[in-house]
Amino acid sequence: MKKIFLVVFSILLIDQILKIYIKTHFELGSGVFIFPFFCIFFVENPGMAYGFYLGTGYYGKILLSFFRFFLVSLIFLFLYKNVKKGSSSYLTIPTGLILSGAMGNFLDSALYGLLFNTGTVYSKEYHKWIPYLGISKINNFFVGGGYASFMKGCVVDMFYFPIIDTHFPNWIPFLGGTNFQFFKPVFNLSDMSIFIGVILLFIFKNRIKNAKIL
Repeated sequence: MKKIFLVVFSILLIDQILKIYIKTHFELGSGVFIFPFFCIFFVENPGMAYGFYLGTGYYGKILLSFFRFFLVSLIFLFLYKNVKKGSSSYLTIPTGLILSGAMGNFLDSALYGLLFNTGTVYSKEYHKWIPYLGISKINNFFVGGGYASFMKGCVVDMFYFPIIDTHFPNWIPFLGGTNFQFFKPVFNLSDMSIFIGVILLFIFKNRIKNAKIL
């Protein structure tokens, strides 16, 4: 059990260190290319992956934060139960990866509004999320001044892989004159951990079933 939760804690710790570093050293919308196909590019995401929302403005944000908390609780109980009864590592390790990723993004939405002095906020007047200028600083809890209240923070994303970035010539039917980019979404270590965990569960699903039978 200790090994599984050490994996969860280690990924969560690295994820938060990366996010806090990016938030306190990069301006929103800025980045640096590490390789031609890999860039550290700082964006804040008030919704879920790929820009999906559970509702409008802060009401949707709070709903999403509570949904994340509920999901983290379910995954934790599932993992704890299976580790206690000695379930296969093919099940517990991928589940641990998913748990660490879900916890990482939940912490962003729950606490980052309190932790930092600036962040992306929702404008009721313009009905959209408004970015900010400059570099954020860690907020002094004793003084106050966080950019949002509990459960209203935004998730920090930074990994960007523009593997293909090209422009279709005008002579190509339907697509001519348009830009094509792959892979466009910007994500974080938590997202990667969840994705890898899900893929591993799919790959080892037969071994997991056989282990249960045995």
